[in-house]
Amino acid sequence: MSDALFDVPDPLSEDGSGPSAHARDRAPSRARSRAPLAVRMRPRTLDEVVGQKHLLRTGSPLRGLAAGRSGLTAASSVILWGPPGTGKTTIAHVIARGHDTTFVELSAVTAGVKDVRRVMDEALTARDLHGRTTVLFLDEIHRFTKAQQDALLPGVENGWVVLVAATTENPSFSVIAPLLSRSLLLTLQPLERADIAELLDRAVSDPRGLDGAVVLSPEARDHLLDVSGGDARKALTSLEAAAAVALSHAAASDDDAHGAARSGAEGSGTEGSGADASDDGAAEPGAAGETPDASVVTVTLEHAQEAVNRAAVRYDKQGDQHYDVVSAFIKSIRGSDVDAAMHYLARMIEAGEDPRFIARRLIISASEDIGLADPTALQTAVAAAQAVQLIGMPEGRIPLAEAVAHLATAPKSNAAYLAIDEAIADVRAGRAGPVPPHLRDSHYPGANELGHGAGYVYAHDTPNAVANQQYPPDELVGKDYYRPTGYGHERDLAQRVGRLRDIVRGDTRP
Repeated sequence: MSDALFDVPDPLSEDGSGPSAHARDRAPSRARSRAPLAVRMRPRTLDEVVGQKHLLRTGSPLRGLAAGRSGLTAASSVILWGPPGTGKTTIAHVIARGHDTTFVELSAVTAGVKDVRRVMDEALTARDLHGRTTVLFLDEIHRFTKAQQDALLPGVENGWVVLVAATTENPSFSVIAPLLSRSLLLTLQPLERADIAELLDRAVSDPRGLDGAVVLSPEARDHLLDVSGGDARKALTSLEAAAAVALSHAAASDDDAHGAARSGAEGSGTEGSGADASDDGAAEPGAAGETPDASVVTVTLEHAQEAVNRAAVRYDKQGDQHYDVVSAFIKSIRGSDVDAAMHYLARMIEAGEDPRFIARRLIISASEDIGLADPTALQTAVAAAQAVQLIGMPEGRIPLAEAVAHLATAPKSNAAYLAIDEAIADVRAGRAGPVPPHLRDSHYPGANELGHGAGYVYAHDTPNAVANQQYPPDELVGKDYYRPTGYGHERDLAQRVGRLRDIVRGDTRP
């Protein structure tokens, strides 16, 4: 009988009629279903759930749902929000084991309003006629339209169903406000490395899992932890694939060994009595009385890398991960951590983020956070954006990386950014008086009669090409918007700005 878990055919015996003795010995002793490892290892109780300790304390809403509490202490509907592989579906299935509950599962990918209303009608009947509570697990609720989510409201509000909804998107944007107000929002956190390690160790030894058919080398275990990205389902799927690779290689080695043994026997000659031939046959692998080779297969780093050689990058181009990662990217540049900035750049590139979007963010960062502390930063950012347009990806990652390194290590100043925002705030507040007459346009007929341009001092006719005259409206005379910092190029610029203001405003103090 083949090992159904891995669907890897057992090596045939010498006569081709069935599995070899070595393959039978190597197969796990307990028959397994063909369900994926991640499904078979799904926790049966909340105590088996790894991670999420903040949601699983005694007396928590999830504990109440799993225990099937009713009456005044009955748990309300909940919305489970978290990244993939953190236990949302697992928790829902644990709740399904609650006492006196009917569990109904829908996916927003395939279900519609008609399905929701059918569940509501059946839930109302189950409650009134049989006294049973219906738990409705709705996966991917963010995929429901507003009208479809509205169909859930009567059942949730009147207690016909206890809704357990799961979503990977921020519910503040993907779930309608009336449904949010009638449900508890529970946030699941990405699993820690230790949590994933516990899952892997349990899956290797548990009868529902690999049942000791393989052992993980420390290097393979570390590799699976590295590529899981905090996703339990990804980790278990990778383990299953790595084990399948290891068993396949072991089976192939057995076949090669048996073939070599047969060739050696044929080459040594067949002379001798029948008793001698019988004795030779007794020495064949798998013969009666011989202790079979029952060594457990070791999953090595090479097996794990062959099964999965690329980590899962958790990133959604229009969701929270998109905004969170780019926010961390910009803040790392602003904070002058070039290594962190490179990390977030790599994450966006690997996730397939539009490189033009990254380049635009670099231009903004150069303007907002560096400014005149390093006037060349903006030039570098613009050049990187143009280079990406010209050469595309993957080569475009190189000028992007150069720009990130320049911006992250450059001196920082937001003086120009603050200056324009403060000036805009004054304009919006009404501080925008008339333009002084000597600065007004005097080129059209009749302008001179209006006094436009009268008294204007041409700057190039004055020493240092800086004229002592009023430029802003009357109510803004003496107002400083631009305040250079003491960093980078602005350190020298601050002295120049101070001297220019003195001359323009007529302050001749030394």
